[in-house]
Amino acid sequence: MFDSHDELLTRIHNDLMDGYDEELEMEIEDRHVDALGGQLDPEALLQQKESRRTYFRELFRLQAELVKLQDWVHATGHKVVIVFEGRDAAGKGGVIKRITQRLNPRVCRVVALPAPSDRERTQWYFQRYVPHLPAAGEIVLFDRSWYNRAGVEKVMGFCTDEQYEAFFRDVPEFEKMIARSGVQLIKYWFSVSDAEQELRFLGRIHDPLKQWKLSPMDLESRRRWELYTKAKEVMLERTHIPESPWWVVPADDKKKARLNCIHHLLSQMPYHEIERPGIELPERMRHEDYRRHQVPGEIYVPQVF
Repeated sequence: MFDSHDELLTRIHNDLMDGYDEELEMEIEDRHVDALGGQLDPEALLQQKESRRTYFRELFRLQAELVKLQDWVHATGHKVVIVFEGRDAAGKGGVIKRITQRLNPRVCRVVALPAPSDRERTQWYFQRYVPHLPAAGEIVLFDRSWYNRAGVEKVMGFCTDEQYEAFFRDVPEFEKMIARSGVQLIKYWFSVSDAEQELRFLGRIHDPLKQWKLSPMDLESRRRWELYTKAKEVMLERTHIPESPWWVVPADDKKKARLNCIHHLLSQMPYHEIERPGIELPERMRHEDYRRHQVPGEIYVPQVF
């Protein structure tokens, strides 16, 4: 899958660096890249740095638009559900983090449900998702959703063939009901190649800060790549409806995928900037008899840094 061992190490190195790309870590990351990249071509390192600067410039611009979108949703009472699906390590969490990074969690919240409990398994399949749907002026992002049944449950044998077919009968009606209630439903599938998923799994194995992301289920999903491909193809074919179409995000390049997804999301709503009233900092009230009490020194956090 990779031409040489050196190519594999270089790709893992670059993938690890991508994981540390946060705006306030950029200076640290540059030093880290320089220290570890002695064997990399200096021109390639320069291109990497310039690419990161371009990425952050565009990300900040799009995040400013997301703030405008949030204000518009809150002001108009719009209701939005955004579903993020894709293979393990496809980058869903990364784009969700960038979308929510500068937004008010009271307006925009993330739902990432665990495996259903024994009680939930006896309920109507969609029941545990319904309480998380938005009220007026809210945006809800589902980090995986009811489409678990069409993917992991089917591939891993966690549902029967009858339950699987019932899902495909019910999900279009469920989503039409959501749309009729005034909720805009947007669905994204993050598409990652076989080679890229292998690279990202290897990166997680070699990065102690990311090893928690790898579960036995993830490793098994890697082994069953082709079964997941077939399940995905069936899902897209049977649940791509006018009320809630699927949008596929090519995600082998994580940074481009984030920017493209956010750009597309912004295009899905006719938002505009909401004028805010001017804000003035009030003068602090002062009282002659006020005396500040000394805080005991032993309860201060040690100033290690």
